[in-house]
Amino acid sequence: MSNQSKNKKHLITIAGPTGVGKTAITIKLAKHFNADIFSADSRQLYKEMSIGTAKPTVLELSQANHHFINHVSINEHYNAGIYEREFNDKISTYFTKNDIGILTGGTGMYIRAAIEGLDHFPDIPTEIRERFEKISTEDGLETLQKLIKDLDPEYAKVVDINNARRLTRALEVIETSSKTFTSFLNQKKARKSVYNPIKICLTRDRAQLYSRINQRVDQMMVEGQLDEVKRLLPYKDLKSMHTVGYSELFRHLEGELSLHDAVELFKRNSRRYAKRQMTWFRNQGEWIMIEAENYDKILETLQEYGL
Repeated sequence: MSNQSKNKKHLITIAGPTGVGKTAITIKLAKHFNADIFSADSRQLYKEMSIGTAKPTVLELSQANHHFINHVSINEHYNAGIYEREFNDKISTYFTKNDIGILTGGTGMYIRAAIEGLDHFPDIPTEIRERFEKISTEDGLETLQKLIKDLDPEYAKVVDINNARRLTRALEVIETSSKTFTSFLNQKKARKSVYNPIKICLTRDRAQLYSRINQRVDQMMVEGQLDEVKRLLPYKDLKSMHTVGYSELFRHLEGELSLHDAVELFKRNSRRYAKRQMTWFRNQGEWIMIEAENYDKILETLQEYGL
């Protein structure tokens, strides 16, 4: 830690599962350190998706300078590779005048892109990409889920199992390389950043976290999540729309589920997603696990890094 603290540029990373309470803590830290917040959430960056992504409110956004919130439209092509390039540009410029920045989010791939850089994957032949797109379209999500569980059970434990695009991407890599997708995620890369990342993962008791998730879904519905999804119904086939809180309500609007069942599925998928997120962070190592309600412990930890 002493060697790390010699680098006076610090990126405080506050990660954790959906519903754990990242937004309130990062804004509190941003005020404390007079620092900007850099989002690593793959859905909050879309302008049209707000309630269902638990995007910071207008008031919260006004309390600290945020980056990568309302960043692009759902119609624009965007992925972790683009995020990595844009993040590197922004953070490099930011650190020319500032010593502390805050990275926050629950999207593991975006956090990895920011801190370590992405893994290198093989180029996917067109015929393989088209074949898995056809499987996704014609056979559906359950077929993709079965394939990934059979071919890469380790990745199946941590991936968003309801995200068809993530599953097809992994299956494309497996088919092309004859290796598991997980094997590519285990590549060791020298950190290329000129700053010291401090990696804190917020935790809560599972029962408490699940209760918070259920309550938050209910609050989202009160705030108008169904109306937000109705407005986005014409775009339901976009990759950006294949996410928890939207896909379930699309199914309701198309008559497949009652509203009650759609909301219950929304809650269940959110809880399952939170569980996978925690599994991912625990498997990464190097994360300092701190109870979300223990703000003093977070400050104490940062003080150990000279902050």
